[in-house]
Parts: sequence; C-alpha cells; structure tokens
Amino acid sequence: MQADHDRPLNDRGRRSARELGDWLASRGYEPEEVLCSTAARTRETWDRVALAPLEVRPHIRFEPGLYHAAPEKMLQFLRTASAPTVMVIGHNPGIAEFAARLPARPPADPDFRRYPTAATLVVDFQVDGWADIEPGQGSVLDFVRMDGRRG
Repeated sequence: MQADHDRPLNDRGRRSARELGDWLASRGYEPEEVLCSTAARTRETWDRVALAPLEVRPHIRFEPGLYHAAPEKMLQFLRTASAPTVMVIGHNPGIAEFAARLPARPPADPDFRRYPTAATLVVDFQVDGWADIEPGQGSVLDFVRMDGRRG
C-alpha cells in the first residue's frame, strides 16, 4: 500500500491542476512565491499549474510542515512569505479551514465551506507585509472550483 505522502494525483486531479494554472494566468493571479507541501500530489499540482503561460516564475518553497497542517500552522508559514503574491498548496481539511479564516466575509458559494478538491480562494490583504496578516482581514477577490463553477 502506498503511503499517503507519496500518493500521486489521479487523472481528474491532473486535469484540474492544469485548468487551475490556465485560470490563474487568465485572471492575472500569478504567484510570485509558492508555499507547497512536500507531498507528491501537491508537488504535482504545482508542476501542472506551472505549465500555464505564467509571466512570472515564482520562488517555490517546499515545506514539510504544510503536509496536513492545521490552519494555524499554515498562517505561520504564510507570515514568513516575502513576495507580494503568494500561493499556498496544502491539504484538506486544513486548507479548507485556513481559507475559511482568511476573509472578513466568505464567498457566497455554497461549496466554499466544504472546499472541494482543487478549489482556490484568492484573497487580498491591505497590509505592509505577510507578517502583519490576521484571520478575518482579507477581502475575497475570487473563488473557483475546477469543475467549471465559480463562486
């Protein structure tokens, strides 16, 4: 039996990751820094997102501590980021809980709370640096599920 950490994306996950990259590029939501769990499927997610025609090639930080991290741990990692635009690639349930804590008002999408696989929340923070962010300070710019539906 394959360990969870070593499990690759399935075919649907591969398609969704590639679609996500195209969606991010089309919207101008290009990360300048990526904080990514070291699990095989999150690394593969980034590899497929990066196939999109991104104008910027971000700095990638593979962080073992993001593997099944709690929301508080994810926030600690985000506070160490230095680039203006950051992408966090993690795992449920932690990434869903983390996403729910960031904005002052969550997206109206009924699927936001369950944060399905390949869901992506784009949040803006009016702070001087990532070290200054607090839960509930963000403004939602976008929420998308790679099943083609937008929140």
